[in-house]
Amino acid sequence: MKKISILLADDHTIMRKGLSSLLSSEQDIDVVGEADNGRQTVQLAKELKPDVVVMDVAMPQLNGLEATRQIIKEKNSTKVLILSSYSDDELIQQLTEAGATGYLIKQTATNDLINAIREVHRGNAFYSPTISKRLFDYYRQSTLEGKPVKRHNERFTSRELEVLQLVAEGKVNKQIAAELCISIKTVEKHRQQVMDKLDIHDVAGLTRYAIAHGVIESMPKLI
Repeated sequence: MKKISILLADDHTIMRKGLSSLLSSEQDIDVVGEADNGRQTVQLAKELKPDVVVMDVAMPQLNGLEATRQIIKEKNSTKVLILSSYSDDELIQQLTEAGATGYLIKQTATNDLINAIREVHRGNAFYSPTISKRLFDYYRQSTLEGKPVKRHNERFTSRELEVLQLVAEGKVNKQIAAELCISIKTVEKHRQQVMDKLDIHDVAGLTRYAIAHGVIESMPKLI
């Protein structure tokens, strides 16, 4: 029997190693790689082509939302399952629209994660019960009211989200330009576009927005 290949992405080392040990004990699951930031996750997904990426949302360099977009964009058979402590409705909708097949809260039971991996691998969606109900209620209400479902992920381009995250992480334009391999002038352009769309014109405000929407975490991780 071919095992389900898994790529784990979480910058909490203890969390990631614990998940790896847990999943490796299952006869039909094989952890083929681990990543501690979003860019590494995207790169390893390209190289390893795992069946499922189990991924956190708030990670350094590239958050889970943008990493999901880039992985799905490759059009491989890789599925993305989000495992996060964030349960913001807008973030969940954005990740679903970006192509994530499932979303679990980190406090979920162990059996839910294992079942979720198997279901996602089969091509089925799998959400924590509370998230599933909220999504259902949101789409049902939109249908009953005859309103088109708002597509949240059309607000920013992929590059704008990358710049937003790096600004919120405290990087200056020169550092962002070097990391993204673009010119400082291009960074300034994207940065201004983000500010205009949010009507936020200072770094502190952008950082608060990024924390509130799970782009970065509010406190640095210690493990």
